[in-house]
Amino acid sequence: MKNKVIVVVGPTAVGKTKLSIRLAKRYGIEIISGDSIAVYKDLNIGSAKPTKEEMDGVVHHLIDILDPKEEYSVADFQKHARSIIDERPLSLICGGTGLYIQATLFNYEFHSKKRDAHLAEQYESYSNEELFALLKKLDKDLDETKIHPNNRKRVLRALEVYEDLGTSIHSFNHHNEALYEYYIVYLDMERELLYNRIHQRVDQMLEDGLFAEVKALADQNIYPKGIGYREWIPYFEKKASYEDVVEQIKKNTRHLAKRQATWFKNQMHSHFYMMDLARAEEIYQKIEMDIDRWLKE
Repeated sequence: MKNKVIVVVGPTAVGKTKLSIRLAKRYGIEIISGDSIAVYKDLNIGSAKPTKEEMDGVVHHLIDILDPKEEYSVADFQKHARSIIDERPLSLICGGTGLYIQATLFNYEFHSKKRDAHLAEQYESYSNEELFALLKKLDKDLDETKIHPNNRKRVLRALEVYEDLGTSIHSFNHHNEALYEYYIVYLDMERELLYNRIHQRVDQMLEDGLFAEVKALADQNIYPKGIGYREWIPYFEKKASYEDVVEQIKKNTRHLAKRQATWFKNQMHSHFYMMDLARAEEIYQKIEMDIDRWLKE
């Protein structure tokens, strides 16, 4: 019998942490953080890392395990998450990108070499558009919906994989076989309400000291790539105002919410639940009933 995994995902500010704590206590299990930024120490506010109070005694894995200068990839997450899942009949992953979740739950193998630190220098004369055009020319199987032309790091990685393996970054021997039984809870919210909550969350992060957190990292020449961090680079280069950065963080967070919803609708079998704060308890109970039924199957 395959081990089972509950996955709680959705946009920021929708209530994933609260639900995951509730489910962990209900089923007597621990939580695997699926956030690629929360793995780093000192990246607390921008990653919306749960506080000890929010954890409420529930054990969380893959939080504060790396120095901010260390590299962390989807292959690393896959390895770490599976090592935890394989030891337990039931696990819970909270948060994470679609690729991280898919790579963990499915027979998704990585064989490419580690990143070449000099690759960026090799293509530094290329604009983002020129670099993406080169990738499209080489990789005939490229899915343009999964790589944004302005995501230079991702485009460079795709080029590196193609040069190393002669195949698309999307392949990686990706099979449709699920290694675990899984139940994905995607918490969503009506667009206008969600965007308002996203804006409020960003404003709260700023009140809680996001700028000071980012500045302390920048003083060490550390510029994290996650949303809430990368947008400050133009500010430190005196190319953008404080207000510009705040608006960009909000904009990028909204766009991420759209992309994540599309991924989980199209790539994996997911169960979507629309959050209504006035009916939160009713919705939580519905989710618990559905998971109870799944666990008995």
